[in-house]
Amino acid sequence: MSVPDKAARISVRVYPNAAKNEVAGFADGVLRLKIAAPPMQGKANRELIDFLSQILGVSKSRLAIIRGHASRSKVIVVTDLSQDNALKRLLL
Repeated sequence: MSVPDKAARISVRVYPNAAKNEVAGFADGVLRLKIAAPPMQGKANRELIDFLSQILGVSKSRLAIIRGHASRSKVIVVTDLSQDNALKRLLL
């Protein structure tokens, strides 16, 4: 997938099977997220996209996992949102 010019890249570390979806912290440029869904059959990835869309206030169609589909470490792209804007929304 090619990344548009106006797009934010977010590095995330996912902790699946959590009690609830929540932001666990932000350090070294990596957003740590606890996700309630199990890491099987793409459930955690779908829940991750849903949770990030809520936090960022964008539709799910604007989010895409571009690296790390089967890993806890992932890179997410958010189209039509600047990097600065994305970080401000994540760190509120």
